[in-house]
Amino acid sequence: MAVTGLVIVAYLFAHMLGNLKVFLGADAMNEYAAWLRRIGEPALPMGVFLWVMRCGLLLMVALHIVAAAQLTSRDRRARRVGYVHGRRRSLRGFAPSTMRWGGVTLALYVVWHVLDLTVGVANRDYVEADPYHNVVADFSVWWVDALYVVAMLMLGLHLNHGIASAARTLGLAGGRVGIVGTLVAVVITAGFLAVPIGVMAGLVG
Repeated sequence: MAVTGLVIVAYLFAHMLGNLKVFLGADAMNEYAAWLRRIGEPALPMGVFLWVMRCGLLLMVALHIVAAAQLTSRDRRARRVGYVHGRRRSLRGFAPSTMRWGGVTLALYVVWHVLDLTVGVANRDYVEADPYHNVVADFSVWWVDALYVVAMLMLGLHLNHGIASAARTLGLAGGRVGIVGTLVAVVITAGFLAVPIGVMAGLVG
C-alpha cells in the first residue's frame, strides 16, 4: 500500500505541474499535451505510451484499494472486540478518520474526471486535442468547480496522512516526515486548486 501510494503521489505531482501550464496560455498547454501523445514515437504509435501510462496508474490505484481493503480486514480480525470508549477513534485526528471515505470519494471523482476531460463524454464543450479550451470551459461552470474543490480538499487530507503512514511503513519515522508529508499535501492541493481558481478569477481564459 505504501509503495503504490508513493507512485500515485509522484504521478499527482507531475500531473499538477502539467496542469499549471494553463497559466502560460493555450499554445503552451496544448503543445505540452501534444508532446505527451508523441512520447515513444516512432517505436510506438501516437498516444500509445500515454494510454500505457494511464493503465499503469489505474493498476496502481487498484492495488492501492485492494491493499487498503486487506489491511482493514486484518485490523478487524486482530481486534474482534471494539474499544470500550467509543470516542477513542476521534483522538486519531480528522484526516486519518477520512482516509476510507476520502479514498472512495476520490475514486469516484477520478472516473468522472476521465469521462470529463480525457474522453470528453461528460463535457458538452469538449474539443478534441484542445485541452486548454476544455479546461477553461469546464471550470467556467460553478458546480464543476465545486466538485473539483471538494475532491482536491479530500485529496489533501488523504495525502497528509497517507504520506506520513507510508514513510513509517518504509522505516522513515520521525517528526520531519510529518512535516514533509504536510508540505507535499499542501503543494499538490494548492497546485491543483490554482487552475479552477485562475479560471474563476479571470486569470485564465
